[in-house]
Amino acid sequence: MIFIHLLAAAVGTVAFALIFDVPARYYPLCAVIGGVGFFLVELLMKLGLSQTEATFIATMIVTLSSRVCAVWQRCPVTVFLISGIIPLVPGAGVYWTAYYLIMNDTDQALTRGFTAVRVAVAIVLGIVLMLEIPNRVFTRAKSR
Repeated sequence: MIFIHLLAAAVGTVAFALIFDVPARYYPLCAVIGGVGFFLVELLMKLGLSQTEATFIATMIVTLSSRVCAVWQRCPVTVFLISGIIPLVPGAGVYWTAYYLIMNDTDQALTRGFTAVRVAVAIVLGIVLMLEIPNRVFTRAKSR
């Protein structure tokens, strides 16, 4: 079952890469980055971490992978980062928040909404933390 989810995340990542007009030669790397990020969230949650913690760690790995691939392929990091982060975005949480609001279930709406906001903040913090690593670290590693 996890393989199907991993494949769906990879295909979804490539679909967003298409929408964002990423050159086709980068699709395989985008798919791997997005698929691995989603797989990490699932794995870490099975190991007992909360969705927020798992998303934070997976976001750091996705961002780091995007930076490595960007240096390797000599292109902007956003080529890989924007499409690779899509499987981690709490879209279902936002959907269920809106659903419970419409159904007048305020408790569930608040619970789902708060979780979605926590996950979104974890994504932002994971990206910011990994983008703070100086670029020379990646270019020196490539030159070796």
